[in-house]
Amino acid sequence: MQLSRSASFSLDTPSPLLILGAWEDKVLDGRLGEVDVKLGGAIADLQARGTFKAKKNQSVDLLTLGRLGARRVVLLGLGKEADASPEVLRQLAGRAAKAAVAHKEPAFVLVIPANPVASKDAGQAVAEGAALATWHFSAYRTEQDEPPVELGSIDVVAEEADATFEAGISEGLLIADAVRFSRNLVQAPPNEVTPTVLADRAAAMAKQVGLTCTVLDENQIADLKMGAFLGVAAGSRGAQPPRFIILEHRPDGATGDPLVLVGKGVTFDSGGISIKPADGMEKMKYDMAGGAAVIGAMQAIAALKLPVPVIGLVPATENMPSGSATHPGDVLTAMNGKTIEIVNTDAEGRLILADALAYATRYKPRGVVDLATLTGACVVALGQQAIGLLGNDQAWIDTVRAACERANERAWQLPLWKEYNDQIKSDIADMKNSGGRAAGTITAAAMLAKFAEDYNWAHLDIAGTAWEDKGRPYTPKGATGVGVRLLVELVRAHA
Repeated sequence: MQLSRSASFSLDTPSPLLILGAWEDKVLDGRLGEVDVKLGGAIADLQARGTFKAKKNQSVDLLTLGRLGARRVVLLGLGKEADASPEVLRQLAGRAAKAAVAHKEPAFVLVIPANPVASKDAGQAVAEGAALATWHFSAYRTEQDEPPVELGSIDVVAEEADATFEAGISEGLLIADAVRFSRNLVQAPPNEVTPTVLADRAAAMAKQVGLTCTVLDENQIADLKMGAFLGVAAGSRGAQPPRFIILEHRPDGATGDPLVLVGKGVTFDSGGISIKPADGMEKMKYDMAGGAAVIGAMQAIAALKLPVPVIGLVPATENMPSGSATHPGDVLTAMNGKTIEIVNTDAEGRLILADALAYATRYKPRGVVDLATLTGACVVALGQQAIGLLGNDQAWIDTVRAACERANERAWQLPLWKEYNDQIKSDIADMKNSGGRAAGTITAAAMLAKFAEDYNWAHLDIAGTAWEDKGRPYTPKGATGVGVRLLVELVRAHA
């Protein structure tokens, strides 16, 4: 898809489709007023009759009958201008791209109304919205009524924009490409994206964008004494061995300690011996969404050439029942020597993250963030609207949350008081891997905190936000790629 700012635009320019955003109570301002004159007052009539008042998510289609260069006009309501933000523009572009696909038009003109959003931010938001809205995963569909329309080009009319708008478009397309890569990893079936394949795809991506990629096999993982990680992998170690993926972005001239990004990479989670119910288990391919987000973010960070050293760590494994699987009641020893009593093998994500967080210590990081589809309790608490956020340093938590807000991948902080440690006390080991149903998101983080004691750390539970069931303006049904954009914003804040 090509997306560019239209430097000179005339309503008489031939185009199959013209899409205009409109602010509530400013329906006839600017280009919309010009279009209304050309259409003989059709838009004013719609406004007067209450059919189109440009309220958020309102839309209307008009055939021009030769009175404009475009054959069809689509009006998209944006709500009140006082609420203008990059997210509003991101959704506008997403809705516009979906409208073009619905009308089977591979190219269109998008008119952005005057707004107070910074020019570069506006360009980035428009590019992200358009590119992400049209993502689809149809690699395994051999029977389709007709192939989906692929957008070819979008001309954006934003006459108040300056040269930074085009720079924002370029960056937005790079970020969107990384989100789409992450979505594809998550959406693919688990018999395709195994731990080995996930590592191979990360390595191929790294070669393309200039990252250093190291993949540790099961023997090297064992040499590091990552007993918690290997305990999860034990059930499928022979058939689908684990991999520990290390991605390094060390740009020339960058100084200081690195940021470390850690992502849970369980490519399929059956629950192990504590097996999950059959209903909905097919979605457990998405349990590597945190790892996919880290891999995608590292792609974007390298492509954007952000001048900050960044390390990405992804422990990748399946969690399967078998004769060699870890039992409830076993005790595992993590890389840092701490022991964990296993009371539930379906609480596996925190085990592989424990060893990854312990490994992160060697980098002496300025800050660490982990992302994981960790707990169903987070879905119960926050639904699909927010990421659960916890950590051990309030200033670092605030920095991470600010990045979440800028990306509109919003997070809500939960407490991590020391009293929650009582729920994960073990009679025979340093801790147990589950504190039960009560405060499940918090007690999972309480266990992780014991492996992140040497640096500033934040934990993002994306269990509710990594998968979309209904579809939103730029997030179709399926994998969302959540985490990629917020991690890019986090690294940018340190650039």
